[in-house]
Amino acid sequence: MVSLSDPAVQSYILYSAILALKVLVMAFLTSRVRFAKKVFANEEDAKPTKGKVKLDDPDVERVRRAHLNDLENIPAFWILGALYLTTSPEAAWAALLFRVYTVSRIIHTIVYAVKPLPQPARAIAFLIPMFVKWYMGIAIVSNYISAL
Repeated sequence: MVSLSDPAVQSYILYSAILALKVLVMAFLTSRVRFAKKVFANEEDAKPTKGKVKLDDPDVERVRRAHLNDLENIPAFWILGALYLTTSPEAAWAALLFRVYTVSRIIHTIVYAVKPLPQPARAIAFLIPMFVKWYMGIAIVSNYISAL
């Protein structure tokens, strides 16, 4: 049974909140780059700053792609992480998985959108959390396979 007093559950809640805040920060990061470069998606946004409408600025698009990558990956972590808790994992192991996932996603954003580094930095920062999700997913299926 999942309980809020379980350290694994508390860890999941903590790291899920950090990831949610990270997703929210990405919108501000996009705005920061837009304002710094004075390039906007809409005329009404460009006008007050004497900026221009440009939908293909490479720096803005890099941050937007990093944000989209979060939106494609973090919700799956929330679902798999919550389901993983129902398998009664050892608290320290679950906390490690959640921590590694979160830190890797933050590193992914840094090497992709904040201070771009050459590959394989971004690939490593992407693949580590992908392996965490696969591990949790396989553990869930293995635990509940008898329900078929």
